[in-house]
This record gives sequence, C-alpha cells and structure tokens, in this order.
Amino acid sequence: MATPLPPAPTPATASATPSRKAFALTGRSIVFDPSTHAVRSDLADVRLADQVFAPHYAAPMPRRIAAAVDLRVARDPGSAVLATLAAGDLFEVLDLIGEAAWGVAPALTLVGYIPAASLAAADATLPA
Repeated sequence: MATPLPPAPTPATASATPSRKAFALTGRSIVFDPSTHAVRSDLADVRLADQVFAPHYAAPMPRRIAAAVDLRVARDPGSAVLATLAAGDLFEVLDLIGEAAWGVAPALTLVGYIPAASLAAADATLPA
C-alpha cells in the first residue's frame, strides 16, 4: 500500500515555513594556505566556518607550550619546520592525533603540528 503524499503548501502554510538565506556559488573556490589557515580535508577551525566547508569543525583549546618545540608542516618529525615555539607560548589545539597535536600558534599566525607531550598541563595559566 502506497503512503499518501503530504498536502501541497497553501498560502496559509507557506508563510509559516521559515525563510532560507539565499546565496550563489560564483567564481572559483578559495584555496587556503595550510600554514596560515587551520583547514584540512577532514577538519577546520570553527572560526573559519563562514569561509570553508569541512566535514567537521573544531573549537580551539588554548594550551601553553611546556618547553621549546618546533612547529612542523606535518606530523612526521622530519617534516619542514615552520617556526620554533618558546616555552610559555600559546598554542590553540584543534586536534590530537596519536602523539601529535595540530593547531594554531596565534602569535605567529601559523598552523602546524607539535608533539602533544610538549603541551603544558591543561591547568597552566592562560590569557583571560
């Protein structure tokens, strides 16, 4: 037995339907620099949600660096170094993958990977 279709909207019910924000897909997609924008194929910083579509978004978890560490392009310890973060520097963790942390070094506006062990305890003093 077939399921009956819902009734077609009438002017009375159509006005009760919430309006949708209209947008147009025009031009080319923006290509983000992965060293300055926290965007990967699987995850993006929630602060970029209005600029990029991603399967998942993460809110930054601010942490301090416990000891000087290299911020790298990839999780591989042999990958290129973007910068060296000093003890006490702020690092906004977006993802913990095995023994690595991916996130943003806001003082340098750089995005990369550090060893998760180089993060200070979660209760370390953070900026207000």
